[in-house]
Amino acid sequence: MTSRTRSSTSASTPTQRYLLALGVSVLTVLFLLFGIGALGIVGDGDRDAMYLAGPVVALLVAAATRFRAPGMAVALAAASLTTVAAGAVAVVLVATDRESASLLDVVGISGMYAVLFALAAWLFTRVRASDA
Repeated sequence: MTSRTRSSTSASTPTQRYLLALGVSVLTVLFLLFGIGALGIVGDGDRDAMYLAGPVVALLVAAATRFRAPGMAVALAAASLTTVAAGAVAVVLVATDRESASLLDVVGISGMYAVLFALAAWLFTRVRASDA
């Protein structure tokens, strides 16, 4: 196998990278919705609704940038930061309310969603790096 054949079979196209990044984004939002709906993050009640700010921010920025890869990277980075902010608010809520979720669980789950959004943002930067 020559190096030319090897590089052409292992390289992905900009469209494939975009679709991968989009898939990670959509799966993260679905995973977040499942986590909120089925399990709950902060505890009983509607406190988990604040975590929906991340996907809303991502959707607004993505629409404003016409879903192009550089704008999607910014949108998902903003979703990650918004999720961190929601997690900080959740930590305060849990710290002041003895009957809600575990503080460690809230920090861990919030961090997990923020990292997943950041991963999607990074994947979109890889599309941009390829001039797609």
